[in-house]
Amino acid sequence: MIILEHTVISDDIKDKFFVCNLEKCKGACCVEGDLGAPLEEDELAILSENYEAIKPYLSAEGQKAIAEQGLYIKDWEDDFSTTTIGNRECAYAIYDDNLTLKCGIEQAYLDGKINWRKPISCHLYPIRITRYDGFEALNYDKWQICNAACSFGQELGVRVYQFLKEPLIRKYGEEWYNQLEELVAGEEKAVR
Repeated sequence: MIILEHTVISDDIKDKFFVCNLEKCKGACCVEGDLGAPLEEDELAILSENYEAIKPYLSAEGQKAIAEQGLYIKDWEDDFSTTTIGNRECAYAIYDDNLTLKCGIEQAYLDGKINWRKPISCHLYPIRITRYDGFEALNYDKWQICNAACSFGQELGVRVYQFLKEPLIRKYGEEWYNQLEELVAGEEKAVR
């Protein structure tokens, strides 16, 4: 485990390999699971402010689910997550021409309609953050739907934290990420 500022990072994040392979998984993480994508409280206002620009990117089913349930839901643990269609796929997910699920929020961002890429939980996946008093625990969420991503990461020699450099910087800052790289390099040097 690595302790860095107010974060505790599991060894899997530095040791395991991972590179998303959408050709293989078809965006299964947007469908599988028992809830939509976790949302941070500050993201609720961002979602509300940007929904009209995001809405045209969504499927009719996604728009209907949001109209009926709201832009997000509060779960049984008092956490917020994105609305789902039939308790399965995220209402913000859209299918491309290859029937791969992608994010309608991110597509609006890529088209320059909004300046918010997508929920940080989605951007950071397969890292999941658990908040405790005074610190955040970053854990690798290993799941069989990402087996192709693990194999692809191994083939390319890219570890979880390297693949997720951009969202980790988005969440914690460049200085934090640079310190993480230094700590990982120091551990690897000590092992040799």
